[in-house]
Amino acid sequence: MTRLFPSLANNRTAAIFAAIAIGIALFMLPIIAGYFGNFWVRVMAMALLYVMLALGLNIVVGFAGLLDLGYVAFYAVGAYTYALLCSPHLSDNFEWVQAMFPDGLHMSIWLIIPVAAGIAAMFGILLGAPVLKLRGDYLAIVTLGFGEIVRIFLNNLNAPLNFTNGPQGIGTIEPVHITLGPPSFRLLDFSLSRPLEVFGYEFQPVMLYYYLFLLLAMVIIVVSVRLEDSRIGRAWMAIREDEIAAKAMGVNTRNIKLLAFAMGASFGGVSGAMFAAFQGFISPESFILMESVVIVSMVVLGGMGHIPGVILGAILLYAIPEALRIWAKPAQEMIFGHEYIAPEALRMLLFGSAMVLIMLYRPHGLWPVPKHGVRPAGAVIPPPAGPTTATSPLSGA
Repeated sequence: MTRLFPSLANNRTAAIFAAIAIGIALFMLPIIAGYFGNFWVRVMAMALLYVMLALGLNIVVGFAGLLDLGYVAFYAVGAYTYALLCSPHLSDNFEWVQAMFPDGLHMSIWLIIPVAAGIAAMFGILLGAPVLKLRGDYLAIVTLGFGEIVRIFLNNLNAPLNFTNGPQGIGTIEPVHITLGPPSFRLLDFSLSRPLEVFGYEFQPVMLYYYLFLLLAMVIIVVSVRLEDSRIGRAWMAIREDEIAAKAMGVNTRNIKLLAFAMGASFGGVSGAMFAAFQGFISPESFILMESVVIVSMVVLGGMGHIPGVILGAILLYAIPEALRIWAKPAQEMIFGHEYIAPEALRMLLFGSAMVLIMLYRPHGLWPVPKHGVRPAGAVIPPPAGPTTATSPLSGA
């Protein structure tokens, strides 16, 4: 908590109360929003998915300074990993899979999350290995091409062997099933596709997914905070500032860059797996280049390299366009008496305008990284150690 909010660093009690208050607010938020319809709970759940995606890209772009425009590829890898392991697609198209799993593939969520993260990390290394010597515009172009290659492969891997079902996508994806404990005595055993009643209150499936995404987002935030202050995080930032100087100081830039790509990709894989479970259907159209652009914009808008800023940017850039989807037309009719701009066009107009204004007036983002040596507002400056009066060597004292 003190890492996310430095102003609380000198008051441990305030930090604890702030953490408790934020936790209660995050728990109550979907319950309150549910009274206005499940649409808003769904928006909050999807915003948490984009928070995870933005934090993953922040490792590559914000910490290591490697501009990645193909990050959506790892999102797609995670989504298709979950879809293939939790749907009848493989059993229906491959006899040997049907023979090995006659009852179908029903992987546990506790296994799918690390598997999706691991496979996405492998793709991250696959992307990072050929581009170790590239930086700036050249790296952006290569990563953009990688993202498009993955999308095209997903779109065409339906023949001669049907792995992805091509442009038709994969449906009938099983929802998340939470189990905890041995089969003889389950502490938890319920599916997120059905309402869950707790103390007389019925939690809808979209609320349950929100809590699952919130838990995963909190884990990713903790990992990101710990990485930022670790030797690896310092090495990433050294490469971002000056790669030649970092190499001269003994940093293994090759391995550190590959680790940045792998770690960022693993977060994207987890997000993609949860997206597939939440949607129940995926297709290559969900992983177009515009998704990568939006995720990069979230990192830039919030503040590259600053975890609270990235979280803020992800929430704003997803929640505000979704709110405009509902309110754009009624607001125009109320103000002007007529709809002049279609909601879809208005969303992109405001999106582009926001990025232009941010680059002009807040080039480091809405919540940039605090400058080194500058104390946050409200921080207490400790008194100097030793005697308060200094004696001049020329005074003869």
